[in-house]
Amino acid sequence: MPAYSQIELRDLNIAANIGTYGPDDVVPEAHLLDLTLTIAPDLVLIAQDGMPHVFDYDPLIEQIDGLARDGYFETQERLMTRIVYACAAFPEIRALDICLRKRPVLAASGSLGVRLILDAAALSALRPAGI
Repeated sequence: MPAYSQIELRDLNIAANIGTYGPDDVVPEAHLLDLTLTIAPDLVLIAQDGMPHVFDYDPLIEQIDGLARDGYFETQERLMTRIVYACAAFPEIRALDICLRKRPVLAASGSLGVRLILDAAALSALRPAGI
């Protein structure tokens, strides 16, 4: 069985302006991102401590924050698509699972989200040439 490692980001409250709402609609208080990145195990099982030996996720989180603040989105799916392409630019990321959800949905409760799972082949198909 092939080995793999995952980096898990949960409940990241992103500053996104998503959706069109009428006067009686429930306007979300938050948009939350969950992101699981599959990476090579040798980026986790390291012989010595140090950033050169691991996947540095901080630049990706900065990109995600910038994408979320980039302007108005009519749909969650469009912002998710932009985040997926940002992930595809990192060759260390082999596959991913992304979920973007909003809360509340009705009567000050619930959350509603969209999930996309890309295996290695699907993610590779989105990569720019040479990655």
